[in-house]
Amino acid sequence: MIHKNPWQTLNSEEKYNNNWITVTEHQVINPSGGKGIYGEVHFKNIAIGILPLDKMHNTWLVGQYRYPLKAYSWEIPEGGGPIGTDLELNAKRELAEETGLIAHQLTEVQKMHLSNSVSDELAIIYLAQDLIQGEAEPEETEDLQLMKVPFTKAYQMVMDGEITDSISVAAILKVHLMIEKGLV
Repeated sequence: MIHKNPWQTLNSEEKYNNNWITVTEHQVINPSGGKGIYGEVHFKNIAIGILPLDKMHNTWLVGQYRYPLKAYSWEIPEGGGPIGTDLELNAKRELAEETGLIAHQLTEVQKMHLSNSVSDELAIIYLAQDLIQGEAEPEETEDLQLMKVPFTKAYQMVMDGEITDSISVAAILKVHLMIEKGLV
């Protein structure tokens, strides 16, 4: 089904630009015909989430302090890949950096837009299996804590509101459904 864009852009001005995002302010006519502004955040990378799952149905969570939230967060391993690059290679790199795990099997399980009212950020979630443990090599800006847990514990952490990161929540719920259906 094709839908017509009800927004009219009068002009656009870049307000901020760094290596990761561009913020643009658009002067618009909204769907009801009124003039207004619309702020848009463009992401220069695709967000990547990787849910590692071993043969015993254990997974690994990464804990870190998230500056924008001013809070500690437990998440699946995550990172990003520049638009137009091999996202599976980026996923394997991020998984190895944060956990030391090397995945011999990656399966894409979900694509999602993270905050589509203000941004174009796309996330791709992978299930990583056939794992070998190596040494983690986090980036210098990362102060990570790694926790290996039964997948059922990660699922319960989502259900109890202990995991709130959107990529992690989506990945854990989707893989839980896949396990229930015997797909994993």
